[in-house]
Amino acid sequence: MGISLWQLLIILLIVLLLFGTKKLRSIGSDLGGAVKGFKSSMQGGGENDEAKANEDMNHDESDRVIEGEVDAKEKDKV
Repeated sequence: MGISLWQLLIILLIVLLLFGTKKLRSIGSDLGGAVKGFKSSMQGGGENDEAKANEDMNHDESDRVIEGEVDAKEKDKV
């Protein structure tokens, strides 16, 4: 009464046809990232990783420099 190998292959083929390989690949990578994040947070490293990510984000903001020149000032023409 179990599912045979051929039935699993047919189901896999139908899923591939419906979603396509790119969509399944992105779903798999998203799921893998979620599992990896869950494991690291369960080991107690989640707090440290989150603080490090916030520090990196703030560091990137302060390093941006906008350079430019003002060629000429024009007075309002009324």
